[in-house]
Amino acid sequence: MLTFEDEGTVGSSSQGDSGNEGVKKRFQGKDKRLINCNAVDVNQLMPLKYKWAWEHYLNGCANNWLPTEVPMSKDIEFWKDNKLTADERRVIMRNLGFFSTAESLVGNNIILAIFKHVTNPEARQYLLRQAFEEAVHTHTFHYIVESLSLNQGEVFNMYNEVNTIHNKDEFEMKLTADVLAPGFSTETFEGAQKFLSNLIGYYIIMEGIFFYSGFVMILSFHRQNKMTGIGEQFQYILRDETIHLNFGIDLINGIKEENPHLWTPEFQAQILDLIKEAVELEYKYAADCLPNGILGLSAPMFREYVQHIADRRLERIGLKPIYGSKNPFPWMSETIDLGKEKNFFETRVTEYQTAASLNW
Repeated sequence: MLTFEDEGTVGSSSQGDSGNEGVKKRFQGKDKRLINCNAVDVNQLMPLKYKWAWEHYLNGCANNWLPTEVPMSKDIEFWKDNKLTADERRVIMRNLGFFSTAESLVGNNIILAIFKHVTNPEARQYLLRQAFEEAVHTHTFHYIVESLSLNQGEVFNMYNEVNTIHNKDEFEMKLTADVLAPGFSTETFEGAQKFLSNLIGYYIIMEGIFFYSGFVMILSFHRQNKMTGIGEQFQYILRDETIHLNFGIDLINGIKEENPHLWTPEFQAQILDLIKEAVELEYKYAADCLPNGILGLSAPMFREYVQHIADRRLERIGLKPIYGSKNPFPWMSETIDLGKEKNFFETRVTEYQTAASLNW
C-alpha cells in the first residue's frame, strides 16, 4: 500500500481504474520532483521520470572496480629505490594527502546532506552508487599508502597540516555546514538556494575543478611510465568522477528547470564568486605541489588549466565563461576518451568488458 501525505491513501483494487489512473497522474506530476517531493513515502523507482539519472547509474555500474585489482609492484620498486626526485615525491604525497580526505568529504556530503533532500528516486539510486564509489576511492588511497609503506599519519593528516589542502577542505565544509544545520529545509526559498549552492560546490567545484589538477599531476607520471599502479587507479577514479560530474550537472540543471525562481541574478553572482575563489584556491594548491617544475609541468600552467576547466563547468550550468583561458593539457581529453577502448589498462583489469560501454 502506498500512502500519499497530501492526497489520501491508495488502497486495494476496489478503487478500480479511476484509482489506478489517479496514481499514474500523481507519478507523472510532482511526485517525482528532484527536491521537495512530499507526496509519496517510499522510494518508488518506476516509472522513471529522469532517464538521465538511471543512465548515469548504469554507467557507474559498468565502471565497477576495486583498487586491490591493480598491481603495485612497479610502484613499490620506484618508490623504495629512490627512482623519483624529491620534487616528484612531493607531488605524489601532496595529492595523496588531498584526495584521501576530499573523497571522504564528498561521501559524507552525499549521505548526510544530499541524499536526504533529493526526493527523486532514480536520482537517489545514482547517489547510492556514487556513495559506494567514494568509499572505493577512499579505499584506494589507503591501499596506495599501505603498499608504499608511507607514514599514514602524515598522509591522512595533511588536511590539518598543509594550508593549501586545509583551505580547500574548509571551503567545501562551509557549504555542507549550511545543509546540515538543525531545521534545514529545501522547502524555503533560502533553503533551496543553499542546497543548490552545496550541489555546485561539490559537483562543479570539488569534483569538477579541485580534483582535476591532481589528475593531471598523477597521470603525467603514468604517461612517462612512472608509478603506473597509482596512475591506473587514478584513471579509474577519473572515469568515476567524470560520471559524477555529469550527474551533478544534470541534477543542478534539473532543479533549476523545476524551480526557475531560484536562479536569480543575485544567486548567479554568488556562484561566480564561489568559482573565482575556488580557482584561486586550486592554483595555490598547484603552486604548493610544484615549487619547481617536473615532468614538463609548472605552476603557471595550472592557473591556465584551472581557469579553462572552470569556464567549461560554468557553461554547462548555463553561465557565461569568465576567463577565456586555453587548455595547456589537451592530452587530458584523450585520457578520458580512453574509456571507450577495450585496452584501457594493460593489466587484468581489462577483463571488465562492460567498462568499454561508457558514454562520455
